Order: sequence, then C-alpha cells, then structure tokens
Amino acid sequence: MKIVVTAKRVIDFNVKIRVKADQSGVETTNVKMSMNPFDEIAVEAAVRLKEQGIAKEIIVVSMGTTAVQETLRTALALGADRAIHIQTETELQPLAVAKLLQALVQQEKPDLVLMGKQAIDDDCNQTGQMLAGLLHWSQGTFASKLIVENERVLVTREIDGGLETIALKLPAVITTDLRLNQPRYASLPNIMKAKQKPLQVMTPEQLAVDITPHWTTLKVTTPPARKTGIKVNSVAELMEKLNQAGVLA
Repeated sequence: MKIVVTAKRVIDFNVKIRVKADQSGVETTNVKMSMNPFDEIAVEAAVRLKEQGIAKEIIVVSMGTTAVQETLRTALALGADRAIHIQTETELQPLAVAKLLQALVQQEKPDLVLMGKQAIDDDCNQTGQMLAGLLHWSQGTFASKLIVENERVLVTREIDGGLETIALKLPAVITTDLRLNQPRYASLPNIMKAKQKPLQVMTPEQLAVDITPHWTTLKVTTPPARKTGIKVNSVAELMEKLNQAGVLA
C-alpha cells in the first residue's frame, strides 16, 4: 500500500494570534510555525500502518513557500519516506489545494490519502471532502479509529449519538480527528536521517492546475473585548439583575 499524507505549515497552536496593523491578515513575521496538529495525527497514522507492515511507502505533501520544507523535513523525521513540495507564493484556498492533490494523486497512484480534518489557521474543513469528490473515491471524515483489512478500511467516527463505524473500499480519502492517536516526537537520529531523504519540488504549472483565488480577504480584525462581568451575592440579586437586563421578560 502506498499512502499520501498532507502536512500544512501553520502558526503554532501555542502562539497568540496578532492581526497586522493594516488589517490585511494575521502576523506571521518572526512567529513560530509548526505542522498543523491534525496533520501530525495523519502522519502518525500513516507511520503506524507502515510499522504494521500494511503500508510500503509514505509520501508527505505540503504546499506554499520555501519555508514549508522545514515542515516536510519534520514529517520525514517522523517516518515518511519521501516528500513533495508544491511551491507557490499564491494564497491557496481549499478548492485549489484539492485540485493540486488530485493531480498529484493521479501521478503517484496511492491507495490511501490521509489528511487532518481541518487546519487550525482557517478551520475550513473542506479539502478532504473536495478531494474525495474530485477523485470519486470513498471518504471517511473525522476518523477516531482506523483499521485496514484486505481491500477495505474500517473508520470509526464520533457523531452526536455516539460512535459510527463505516467500511470503505480502497482507494479512499480519510481525514483524521484528535482521538485517533498521539503523535510521536522525532528522535535526533531520525532528524539527521530526514536530511538525506528525497524532497521533490514541483509547481502548480507542472501539475496543470489553476490556483487563482476565488475570493479576496477584505479585512481581518480582532474580536471585540468581552465586557467585564459582575458578581452577585444571592439568587435574589441574580434574578433582579436578569430582570433589569430584560433576559426574563
């Protein structure tokens, strides 16, 4: 089995987001970046499948500026076999990413595509579903458990009523949720080995994909500050305050 797994470079989840002074976006200069946490889970899932002898090759893919190669090297250190960097300075929106992945999948012909269910920078949660639609492949979203057996994949998902397990025919696109696994840390020897693993650079033009954005961000603003709350000393005082505010009317 060959697996393609995605690894998006995002602002580290521990960093407090700051809006640029001109409100054109969020500040990324001199800001710590890391792999999208949901994609880390996808990489870990792929590596575990390889350790079980199910997967033979793991290809990690990322898109964007040259800086994303650092994220790809991290994924290689975690256990991926080779990396592909689709290099572009253009803002990539979910449909463009899905089309680029579609073209890449048609070249590499993997049996499985693993992706984080969403990226923590835009929270779109669209690319996996779009990719499955473009490829006409089976899809399993928000996977919290993953079992590969023969020519199918059993995916357990958390739904409002509990857990749902679905059986997918391969090839398939699966998006990973938080409870699927706990990603490992890259060891120093593996970090050194990752520097020698192949990293291929491509462009959207080579894949014959139009990545022109379909919308433009007009303005980004910080949310309004929350108003200071008050403390009450009794239920009677609470009810009086609620009546004054018109909540109970």
